[in-house]
Amino acid sequence: MASQQEKETKPLRDYAVPQVQNLHSSIRRPLIQANNFEIKPSIIQMIQTAVQFGGLPNDDPNAHIINFLEICDTFKANGVTDDAIRLRLFPFSLRNKAMSWLNSLPAGSINTWDDLAQKFLAKFFPLAKSAKMLNDITSFMQFDSESLYEAWEKYKDLMRRCPHHGLPKWLQVQTFYNSLLRPFRTTIDAVAKGVLMSKSINEAYDLLEEIASNNYQWPYERLGIRKVTRIHELDVINTVSTQLASIAKKIDKLSVNVIRNSFMTCEFCGEGHSNDNYPIYSESCQFVGNTQQNNPYSNTYNPSWRNHPNFSWNNNQESSSMAKSNFPPRFPSRAPMLEKKAFNGRYVHAIHDKD
Repeated sequence: MASQQEKETKPLRDYAVPQVQNLHSSIRRPLIQANNFEIKPSIIQMIQTAVQFGGLPNDDPNAHIINFLEICDTFKANGVTDDAIRLRLFPFSLRNKAMSWLNSLPAGSINTWDDLAQKFLAKFFPLAKSAKMLNDITSFMQFDSESLYEAWEKYKDLMRRCPHHGLPKWLQVQTFYNSLLRPFRTTIDAVAKGVLMSKSINEAYDLLEEIASNNYQWPYERLGIRKVTRIHELDVINTVSTQLASIAKKIDKLSVNVIRNSFMTCEFCGEGHSNDNYPIYSESCQFVGNTQQNNPYSNTYNPSWRNHPNFSWNNNQESSSMAKSNFPPRFPSRAPMLEKKAFNGRYVHAIHDKD
């Protein structure tokens, strides 16, 4: 009855406020019988500093668990199980997405360390990631610029990051041997005094480890030159890209200026005015216009037809006609021809405007 009365008298705003009783951790930690058990702050600080997992795609959940267990195994307490220590410390090793995932699990759904580790790996090492890493192992290839030691370490790192790859040891050795460049395979066969495939599995694996270790202790000179060359090539590429960008900007500006000035360029003097404003052109147009007004040979009507010799009557017409027949036909002077040729389009336009 008392609880029922409290619910009836409880203000409405209290129903919208989260209750502490409803906040529970997803980990149900086992009870500890020891009275003097204490986790030192230095251990927690070490985990928060050296072992952190955020749930990013490149984070390795297997490596995180291994590093976490190494820290947890540094101290023991009488009457305290390993699960009690690990379940209490593991949340301090998570952050961001990984911490949000742990808090999203149902309250009290994790009771043991094995259960927590299995759910953690299933979340951050899904089947798609396993398939990709397995494909990287089986299709491994040595790069042209890689030494034998670099290729061997990279291949072993792929297998470490995917410990559940399921590949037998003989297939691992054969896959790596087939992925090497021809000069390296020849060197390995020479060291093996024949063919590497004629050795047993352990002998072949140990031989690869020995040759790669020797290659690391005596690296070839191309290793240092290759790194310097890459840096130099990167600087050259950046310089060329900057120069090309600058040239492209200049070309764009030049194209805009040409388009803007193309309608204001004189064809005769190159100045920034139209052809109509060219002085000699204006005088030539006026001269040609004046000659057309009294040109008796024009193909349009004009007042000078009355002065045409064929339309006039006088006694000297016959003699004048005979006298003119001894001379070649009249042609326009050289200057108008040049002006007409130079201003052919403008000349016709000027006549039409004048008419």
